[in-house]
Amino acid sequence: MTYLWALPAISLSLVGLGQQVEDQAVAPSLTNPATEILELEEERNKRLTIPVTIGGTGPYDFMIDTGSQATAVTHGIHQNHAFPTLGTATLVGMASRRPVEVVEVNDLMVGSHQINDLVAPVLHKAHVGADGIIGLDSLQDFRVLLDFRKETIALEDVSTLKNSRRGFEIIVRARQELGQLLITDALVEGVRATVIIDTGAQASMANTALRERIRTKRAAQVTTTDVNGVSMIGQMSYVRTLAIEGLVLKNVPLTFADAPAFEALGLKDKPVLSLGMQHLKMFDRVAIDFSNRRVLFDVPRDVARAMRRVNHSGYSDSRIR
Repeated sequence: MTYLWALPAISLSLVGLGQQVEDQAVAPSLTNPATEILELEEERNKRLTIPVTIGGTGPYDFMIDTGSQATAVTHGIHQNHAFPTLGTATLVGMASRRPVEVVEVNDLMVGSHQINDLVAPVLHKAHVGADGIIGLDSLQDFRVLLDFRKETIALEDVSTLKNSRRGFEIIVRARQELGQLLITDALVEGVRATVIIDTGAQASMANTALRERIRTKRAAQVTTTDVNGVSMIGQMSYVRTLAIEGLVLKNVPLTFADAPAFEALGLKDKPVLSLGMQHLKMFDRVAIDFSNRRVLFDVPRDVARAMRRVNHSGYSDSRIR
C-alpha cells in the first residue's frame, strides 16, 4: 500500500467518483464488446501484472495495485523515455516515508485505454517486483474484475455500463478516502474494522489498534519490505474469524504492525486491515467498482450453496476455512 504526498512545488489531483446509481452494473459485463479481457501473469510475489505500453513502446509488465494511490514507473523505463521531471514528493509505503522523484507520464495504454497526465513516482524495480504499478489514479474510471479461476482481469469504462448484477454473492458498500475504497463494516472476532482491498500485497496486514482490541497473542515475527525498499518487522497471529456481509473467514493469518500507510488514511488508532492476495485468492472473483463505491465477491460454488441455504433459513454463518 503506497500513497504519494506532494511537496509544495507539485500539485496533485485525484479523479472524483461518480454518483451512486442503484440500477447500474456492479461488475464488468463480459458480453459487452467494450469490456477488455487482459491476460494476467503472476510475478514472484504472487501479485497481478498486465501488459502496458507507453508511447508505443513495450509491452511492460505493470502490477495492478489497488492499495497504491499513484501509478508508478521504474528507473529503467524512466531512462528509456526521459519523462519530464516534476520534482520530488513523499512516498508513503507500508514501512516508510521517503522522498522520491516524480515524473509526468502520458500515452500509457492499458488495453485500448489511453491514460495521460499522470504524476508518477520513480521506483526501483527490485522493490516493486514489476516494471511499474497501475494505481488508483489510473483505475477510477474503470470497474476492475479479478477472475482467479480464469486468471484474467476485465476492465470496463464507466461510460459503457450494462445492467447486470448476476454472479456475485456478496456486494459490499464502501467509502472513499484518497481514491481508496474502504469497507467499514467488517468484523474481526466481533470487533468492527475497516478493510482495504490490496492487490499489490501478498500478505494481509493489520494495525496494532486491532490487535489490542481483539487481544490476540503474538505467534511469530514477520519481516516485510515496502516499495521504498525499507523493511518492517511485524507480529503474525491468527484471528479466529473475519466476517464480511455474512461470510466468515476462519483462522485468518494477519501480520500486525503500525504502518505509515494506515496513518495516511487517518486510521492509525482505528482497527484496520489490508486484505492481500493470500486471502483474495480464496474467492473465485473479486470486483472493485470505483464508480459506485462497491466491492463484490464471488465465492466458491460450495460456499455459494451454503449462503443460499443461509438466506432461506435466516442463519447467517457461511464460512470459508
